[in-house]
Amino acid sequence: MPVHEIAQGNALTVKNLLAAFEGESNAHAKYTAFAVKADADKLHGAASLFRAAARAEQIHASNHARVIRQLGGEAHAEIHAVETKSTLENLKTALGGEQYEIDSMYPEFLEEAKTHDNTAAMRTFNWALEAEKTHARLYSEAIALVEGGKADSWVAAARDFYVCPACGYTSEEPEAERCPVCNCAWEKFEVIR
Repeated sequence: MPVHEIAQGNALTVKNLLAAFEGESNAHAKYTAFAVKADADKLHGAASLFRAAARAEQIHASNHARVIRQLGGEAHAEIHAVETKSTLENLKTALGGEQYEIDSMYPEFLEEAKTHDNTAAMRTFNWALEAEKTHARLYSEAIALVEGGKADSWVAAARDFYVCPACGYTSEEPEAERCPVCNCAWEKFEVIR
């Protein structure tokens, strides 16, 4: 739909949703490529983490796209070429992206959506923000293990990660009966290896 069909009060929210949609779409592509590199580097656990995070980013993008459509917009993203480096550098790049979303992007987008009482946008931004916190924690842990030369740790062996299909919350082990972010039943979580 053309932008002129978006209600005046939703224009900035839609702009923010589009930025988030493009960021999450590119993160999905980036983490997918990083997983291939991690497998090549024999860091199969790190590859599993990248695949799980890529799935979560895909869920975030889908949630953002749904709200964009509800507000009269059209979701579109330019996917940029991915540059892969060593798995350690890729983990640091991923952590930097997550920290930006946690510290700056999503809090700003949430604040703007609150000013217009846009509950659908607030929900999708909050769900993504909370999931990004889990990614940042896991990336930080993986970086410490790789830097510490812990070849016998979880970063070396392929492992399962659990991703909420509704909000993208990511965990390295089953935690509770329901997702702590969106209340989705744990048995619905996707297992990503």
